[in-house]
Amino acid sequence: MGWALDTADGLVFQYLIPFLIAAFGMTLAQAGAIASANYFAAAIGGWLGGWLCDRYGRARILQITILWFSFFSFLSGFANSYEQLLVIRVLEGIGFGAEWAVGAVLLGEMINPAHRGKILGTVASGGAVGSGIAALLAGPVAAALPADYAWRVVFWLGIAPAVLVFFVRRGSDDSEVFKQARAHSRAVGRRVGLGSIFQPSVIRITCLAALLAVGAQGAGFAVSNYLTTFLHVERGLSTSVAGYCVLFNSLGGFFGFLVNAAVSDRIGRRQVFRLYGLGFIITSSIYLFGPWGNSLAVLMPLGAIYGFFQFGIYASFAPYFTELFPTEIRGTGQAFAYNFGRATSAVFIMGVAIVARSLPLSAAMAIMAILSISCAIIATLFLPETAGRKLQNLDDLAEASPAAVRAPTLAPPQTI
Repeated sequence: MGWALDTADGLVFQYLIPFLIAAFGMTLAQAGAIASANYFAAAIGGWLGGWLCDRYGRARILQITILWFSFFSFLSGFANSYEQLLVIRVLEGIGFGAEWAVGAVLLGEMINPAHRGKILGTVASGGAVGSGIAALLAGPVAAALPADYAWRVVFWLGIAPAVLVFFVRRGSDDSEVFKQARAHSRAVGRRVGLGSIFQPSVIRITCLAALLAVGAQGAGFAVSNYLTTFLHVERGLSTSVAGYCVLFNSLGGFFGFLVNAAVSDRIGRRQVFRLYGLGFIITSSIYLFGPWGNSLAVLMPLGAIYGFFQFGIYASFAPYFTELFPTEIRGTGQAFAYNFGRATSAVFIMGVAIVARSLPLSAAMAIMAILSISCAIIATLFLPETAGRKLQNLDDLAEASPAAVRAPTLAPPQTI
């Protein structure tokens, strides 16, 4: 539920861009600037939230992040200018970025290694549900309300995730793996800081994981951030009908998550990222450039197919990053890498707006998506395979040789 509503909160702005341009007289570049600033703030908030959860506990910080992004999403509905909305979305991004990483770490530490991909991948399917919720709110729901305050109502509904804090127990929901690692760190006098993920034994993993996150997220955002605008401008669909098309995109993504979850433990994390990345480039290009006009009979099923790859690729982030980073700095590392990808995706989001000044919007979206996904594929060539590996701690990495860090031997599944 948390991941679904977090995703809805993050994507609803993108789907509301046509409304916001009309309300504030913004340009497409200004709308892209708000989205980019939001993702940059998410990187800072995610990194900080990850460090705090390593220091004070996963469940406690998860509660705070849910309340934070819910409040500022609600506050977005009261903005009266471009500048106000920019500031509020930056503040919203701080909590938005932290929630995913903290929740993923909490769950990842509880799962049997043999099934980590299945469980976390299935949980991640909530992201597609969230995209569908955002599409419904920004499409048919907003279209049914008077245009001058429809977008405000949609943002006000962002307060809904706040109720989820009642399902998180602050102390008892933390895993035994984390409690033991923290107790050991205290016993040996080890303190975890924001820079701990850049120590010699970890920095290589940190950089490559961040590059993977940049590639996968930048490609998805380069397309999804302008999807309703593309359907409205180049395909001639109304904002309401465009919302239904995006809903089909999200439906396909839901099944993409589930398939990824089913095969990730079997074929490995790296192979899944490669297959989904290539599938996304091929199917999104067909969707953007095909001679379909505004035919819903073609656009809706094609959108579901390309959404399968666009959203499904996210299912492997949580299990892979949980396995890559040692327990003592797992929250810090996972949050930094994933949210660094979110922030750097701003380059591709703004790149679309810049390239679209001289090329069609569809061409700009495709160019940025291809450049971005190339980063993800390159990262998988140098990262280790971790499927089935038990969770490591800093002492394990310190004892390992450089070669072992690059290519670890998979351990038999062990129940944690």
